Amino acid sequence: MENILIKNAKIVNEGTIVNGDVYIEGNYIVEIANQISAKSPNTRVIDAEGQFLLPGVIDDQVHFREPGLTHKANIETESRAAISGGITSFIEMPNTNPQTTTIEKLNEKFEIAKNTSYANYSFMFGGTNDNLEEILKVDPKQVAALKLFLGSSTGNMLVDNPDVLDKIFSSTTLLIAVHCEDEETIKRNTEKFVAKYGDDIPLKYHPIIRSEEACYLSSSKAIELAKKTGARLHVFHLSTGKETSLFTNKIPLKDKKITAEVCVHHLWFTDADYEEKGTFIKWNPAVKTQKDQDQLWKALLDDRIDIIATDHAPHTLSEKSNVYTKAPSGGPLVQHALPSMLEAYHQGKISIEKIVEKMCHNPAILFQVEKRGYIKEGYFADLILVDINKPWTVTKENIFYKCGWSPFEGSTFKSRISHTFVNGSLVYKNFEFSEEKKGMQLTFNR
Repeated sequence: MENILIKNAKIVNEGTIVNGDVYIEGNYIVEIANQISAKSPNTRVIDAEGQFLLPGVIDDQVHFREPGLTHKANIETESRAAISGGITSFIEMPNTNPQTTTIEKLNEKFEIAKNTSYANYSFMFGGTNDNLEEILKVDPKQVAALKLFLGSSTGNMLVDNPDVLDKIFSSTTLLIAVHCEDEETIKRNTEKFVAKYGDDIPLKYHPIIRSEEACYLSSSKAIELAKKTGARLHVFHLSTGKETSLFTNKIPLKDKKITAEVCVHHLWFTDADYEEKGTFIKWNPAVKTQKDQDQLWKALLDDRIDIIATDHAPHTLSEKSNVYTKAPSGGPLVQHALPSMLEAYHQGKISIEKIVEKMCHNPAILFQVEKRGYIKEGYFADLILVDINKPWTVTKENIFYKCGWSPFEGSTFKSRISHTFVNGSLVYKNFEFSEEKKGMQLTFNR
């Protein structure tokens, strides 16, 4: 394995940007300094003049659809797309087929990823109304978290028994990550609109069906239960301004028991985009109003929201082209998440240092990921070089998702990920891949 010396980079790490060099030996960063000379003839030198060097992004919420739903995506194709977007580690969700709700099925997914993943990987274990015994067998050093769907979504893993929820929250030491939407509210709203429109409900009503009320009611109940039981709670994909009032920025992330994240689509799209994009921006929770988006940005920047993630959830074009009630929610995002946030940097909404905090450092802190998420000596060399002024346009020809489409098609991004390093290996460079799969299983310092 060759050593790598990255020269003249703008190194973004822990709130600072410094010019310098980074030396990689094997899987690890071994030196960071103003000037470094190659230490052996077997050293590849990469001149990063003018480019930013960032830690690899850790995406804590993806659906890669394997096993059972591989007509949509699989770990190999989506991890490949992820590294092209600067995501070097992912945490995948349990609503596959079969669901990841037993230790046996969890281990089967680890084996698939071991053989096929381009990026580092872990999985969340799924909670159901009747698998507490399996939950208690989970090794917290090997598994990122426990995932609970408190509102039904793709995969029908709804946990709706209050007694079961109380037992899970009281019994597990795992971080509990939750999808929060109140099922009864959504059912009532859906029935009302189906009665009026049948299956072909205009998309503009999606955020009214999956409403602010549905989100807030569920999020506030989950937080109340976490406070009652002392459970460690992480609320996925906030979509409303109202929910941001439930979270605090008064203590450091490492000390927070209740945390939150926002996804790139809720920071990019609003309900004004439904007319053009239709079902291709149909997500659960729904993309909502400009006011909601503004409040999400405010909470992200003042640290009530801790993480930016994707909720990458691909479906085929034919599936997404159905009428409202038959079109599944979700869309592919891992390739374009960081470029979209860098576009927000160009627009003056967020600094590069803050992007790194929310997409790299904070997932590592929150999930206690070992030796990743930072540019530090002794850490795994998961790194990305970004050319901040090299525009490119998203087209079908440069989309790497198995489903072959993106809600960002036609968008032009000013910034481009030029190089991605996973565990010290250059695995991606300017739309070209090394076919070697260098992903490792994530471990957690618990």
